[in-house]
Amino acid sequence: MTRTPLIAGNWKMHKTVDQAEQFVQGLLPRVSTADGVDVALCVPFTALAAMVDSTRGSRVEVYAQNMHWAEQGAYTGEVSAAMLVELDVHGVVLGHSERREHFGETDRALAVKVPAALASGLKVILCVGETEGERERGDTQRKLRYQIQEGLERVPTEQLGEIVIAYEPIWAIGTGLVATVEQAQDAVAFCRALVADRSSEQAERTRILYGGSMKPDNAAELLAEPDVDGGLIGGASLDPETFSAIVSAAA
Repeated sequence: MTRTPLIAGNWKMHKTVDQAEQFVQGLLPRVSTADGVDVALCVPFTALAAMVDSTRGSRVEVYAQNMHWAEQGAYTGEVSAAMLVELDVHGVVLGHSERREHFGETDRALAVKVPAALASGLKVILCVGETEGERERGDTQRKLRYQIQEGLERVPTEQLGEIVIAYEPIWAIGTGLVATVEQAQDAVAFCRALVADRSSEQAERTRILYGGSMKPDNAAELLAEPDVDGGLIGGASLDPETFSAIVSAAA
């Protein structure tokens, strides 16, 4: 089965609305001919409405970086799936390593968030990955197994293939360490095997992204691996020229 590559730029806590609109003006002409590639921008809450309007009719989809599992309630500072859907947001990133590290995001919470997002019609990118200590202890597969099994626990089998999984080698992000192409492929293939434990058919549909500092100079090599279906791009997504170069590598 041929899976359409997805290149998703995660802006994290960067860009005001004005800066975001300037970025899109520079990006859209550069990706207009990138046929056969899905492109997404995961932007701060404050820029969602503007980005939906600015990208409407283009190949670029707009994702939020988090959401709450409840439809509404006394959850100060949170945003529901319905609020995102009302803005015509296409999807949401859940379980990013920075959400886990700095804000106490748990796998049990994700087990509720993921199906809530799906039920609302949002696309989901579920992030998983191991720390340097976990890799050194040989716990990579144990950690990935737990995260994926928990995150997908309440997703109906027939919908598993709709979830995009992003593998983040946390130990290789901002540490000076570099994950090899072989390490990336091995981890991503293991993630696919975990989905196959429930359904081999859905595993073939599942797109799995690499989230370990993909850049223009290594994108083509990583994307050539059989189980790497795209990238969740951090710093390299903040410049339209750099980001579009990665999109071109996937085309």
